[in-house]
Amino acid sequence: MSAPILELRDVGKRFSGIEALSGVSLSVEQGKICSVIGPNGAGKTTLFNLVSRLIEPSSGEIHFDGAAIHRLPAYRLAGLGIARTFQNLAIFKHETVIDNILIGMHSHMRSGVFTAALFEGRTRSEEIAAREEVEEIIEFLEIESVRNLPAGTLSYGLQKRVELGRALAIRPKLLMLDEMVSGMNQEETEDIARFILDVREERGVTVMMIEHEMGIVMDISDHVCVLNFGRKIADGAPGEVAANAEVVAAYLGEDAIAS
Repeated sequence: MSAPILELRDVGKRFSGIEALSGVSLSVEQGKICSVIGPNGAGKTTLFNLVSRLIEPSSGEIHFDGAAIHRLPAYRLAGLGIARTFQNLAIFKHETVIDNILIGMHSHMRSGVFTAALFEGRTRSEEIAAREEVEEIIEFLEIESVRNLPAGTLSYGLQKRVELGRALAIRPKLLMLDEMVSGMNQEETEDIARFILDVREERGVTVMMIEHEMGIVMDISDHVCVLNFGRKIADGAPGEVAANAEVVAAYLGEDAIAS
């Protein structure tokens, strides 16, 4: 069993008296694919928002790569190696595919304002290296043919790949995917599943994803965490979770268990 790269310890979140998460503990092993599932309103996005520091926890601790991050400002996370995509597309639609992905490289740029203005020396070297890395990501995601097109002109599935490419440009240790295949057809879903597996296998990136498409969850996950009404009700291998009566009840209702 590998060491956890992410640990949530008894994490809770309240919004004006409403308990969105309560006492959730979760360990995500390095180099694994962990899916967080549950009915709508279960607290999945709240959990992601806590890890990515968009909101503050009301209780508990979050540790990444051995260090506490639950009080860090959000802008520090990219430098630590945490990248995220969002359920709703968050790309720059009027910018090209290349420029969208280049934005993910900014956390690795070290040039000062003066050298950047002159575009000489270190700035020029960094820009060249960044563009080479972006081209590798574009090839990896098989979007070479649209590399110079405005991202907003692409199909929904390709726009999702662009957002994934920008996250990969951060050089993440942990990649958080929020409903990556939502709204995609079967072919697009299969492509994304393949890319996620390749990200783990070829790049050694730990993947944590929120997903409603149970086919992809059961096919590619190493570990599944199930939330319901803000509480963790199951945690384990996909087969174990799928056979859990409480999980089946949460998704299908108590009548499905009795029938």
